[in-house]
Amino acid sequence: MEEKIRLTSFSKGAGCGCKIAPSVLQEILQTKQPTIQYDNLLVGNNTNDDAAVYDIGGNQLIISTTDFFMPIVDDAKDFGAIASANAISDVYAMGGRPIMAIAILGWPIEKLSTSIAQQVLEGAKMICEQAGIPLAGGHTIDSAEPIFGLSVTGITQREYLKQNNTSQEGDYIFLTKPIGVGILSTAQKRESISEAHSVVMATQMKQLNSVGEKLAKIKGVHAMTDVTGFGLLGHLIEMASGARLSAELYYSKIKIIDGAKEYLAQRIIPDATYRNWNSYSAETGFEKGVNVMEAFNLLPDPQTNGGLLFSVDENSIQEVVELLSLNGYHDFIEPIGRFTEKKDKTIEVKN
Repeated sequence: MEEKIRLTSFSKGAGCGCKIAPSVLQEILQTKQPTIQYDNLLVGNNTNDDAAVYDIGGNQLIISTTDFFMPIVDDAKDFGAIASANAISDVYAMGGRPIMAIAILGWPIEKLSTSIAQQVLEGAKMICEQAGIPLAGGHTIDSAEPIFGLSVTGITQREYLKQNNTSQEGDYIFLTKPIGVGILSTAQKRESISEAHSVVMATQMKQLNSVGEKLAKIKGVHAMTDVTGFGLLGHLIEMASGARLSAELYYSKIKIIDGAKEYLAQRIIPDATYRNWNSYSAETGFEKGVNVMEAFNLLPDPQTNGGLLFSVDENSIQEVVELLSLNGYHDFIEPIGRFTEKKDKTIEVKN
């Protein structure tokens, strides 16, 4: 009988938890070289947005993104599917429609068989088919650890483009998936996860964020991003800081993935959670009555293909709720917070 391979045992990181720490990333991106301005580049690396956006004329925009990471699950097909859904999500988060993807594969040929790599690609093809796009090519290298992801191209019209720094004071905040995936993935890496929770985790991470393209057509949706390696707290801080606002976060309204609190009680916490907290703690305040220790472990928890985090004008909430309900997001029709004028703390966590 062929020995079952645990892909997570071949990597030091997992999913979007592989991301370089926010503070370190800022150091890397600093440069003394003058930046050339391109008039048609609407969104580039001068912001913390999800993808680059280029105006090709005729009200048409090209969205370009890439995302890849080391295994977050042991099943090869699921790994390929999750990495692909995560990469495609960046296009949806900009309000776009994906049109094509190419694969990025790093594989330790001497450690893992090519048949397992083939299963990774099968998972990628499955998700690309769900998104209605071709997996049109790619590039491979022989690497020390398994790595997989996609480079994705999308399109949108200028009026539907959504960025992460365009929220307005008074906007309500919505999130379309539970948080806590990082805790479950760490439990799996430690071989402590139940089969039921393993299925819940993989199912959520394979879910496409295609509702983003539909949300973008609602005029009152002012800003949007997806929650990934910096956790809900980090990505909300990016949104608030980019718009020169602060935000109230209603902790009791945030959905937590099934099983996360159970493993949290066992002190199963990703290293990236502490890294994220160290980057964002100074900007975060807690209202009396909030379970600070629990929130400290959940709000910075690194997500992989997490939900869409978006802000909406009060007058458009009913339209958003109807759209979410029609698309199966019945548990996510309540706002989890609201943007306010700029205060001392960027995020104030309330009950």
